[in-house]
Amino acid sequence: MDVKFITVHCSATKADVDVDAKMIDQWHRQKGWLKIGYHFVIKRDGTIEPGRKLDEVGAHVAGFNKGNIGICMAGGLDANGKPQDNFTEAQYTSLDSLLTLLEEDFPKAELRGHRDFPGVNKACPCFDVRAWRETTR
Repeated sequence: MDVKFITVHCSATKADVDVDAKMIDQWHRQKGWLKIGYHFVIKRDGTIEPGRKLDEVGAHVAGFNKGNIGICMAGGLDANGKPQDNFTEAQYTSLDSLLTLLEEDFPKAELRGHRDFPGVNKACPCFDVRAWRETTR
């Protein structure tokens, strides 16, 4: 499998909303999608839930889904609905562990946040993924 990107997203929900893969799957099906667009969801407590199978093309970055593994972190909005890096320590620990595994399996894949793709006009995932990753290595 040729993986070019590993992309981190946020669910664009407030910190007090307990988002999981099942909920996101329902949202994406309501949009008319086949199923959840992400390959992984990291809940507020750090639990990593599976979404699409790794060998399935995701649906999470328009025009860049082929060869792109999508990870969604629950949260990303403050109490007023504005973008905010409000992820828990447990989420960051899980993201670090998941990225370590994925980078071992797909060493040529480029790590990006959703906002790092051309034409994306969103703050998602509300932090600089590459800068954060440099601090974990």
